[in-house]
Amino acid sequence: MATLYDFEGRWRIARQIDDRLAGSQGRFEGIVTFAPDGQGLTCREAGELTFDGQTPYAATRTYLWRQGAEGIEVYFEDGRFFHLIGGDQAPVAAHWCDPDDYRVAYDFTLWPDWRAVWTVEGPRKDYTMVSEYMRLAP
Repeated sequence: MATLYDFEGRWRIARQIDDRLAGSQGRFEGIVTFAPDGQGLTCREAGELTFDGQTPYAATRTYLWRQGAEGIEVYFEDGRFFHLIGGDQAPVAAHWCDPDDYRVAYDFTLWPDWRAVWTVEGPRKDYTMVSEYMRLAP
């Protein structure tokens, strides 16, 4: 698996969203930038989100990526721990956000292209997101 600073740079992202609860399909396309911040990398997604039959809109999100003893630690922008990307080639992780369960499987076997598949289930959510990342610039 890649190390933390191997992610530094710009990536194209294409994300498919299957929202089973709402019965709709979505797509996010944009740019992800991993930039050094003195403690690791700040990961910022910016792009356009579209759901079937709705007007597209701008969407952003930011995470903090840090090198930990067991792999890459991912935090929300406000510093709360999100999940750990372990050191194996196909790491999986989970995050409980009461009452919903978030599970992710990363795939780095085609590095520098990689993917993350999120499955989210609970009384308020039921969707799968498949995100494909392709390097634009280191």
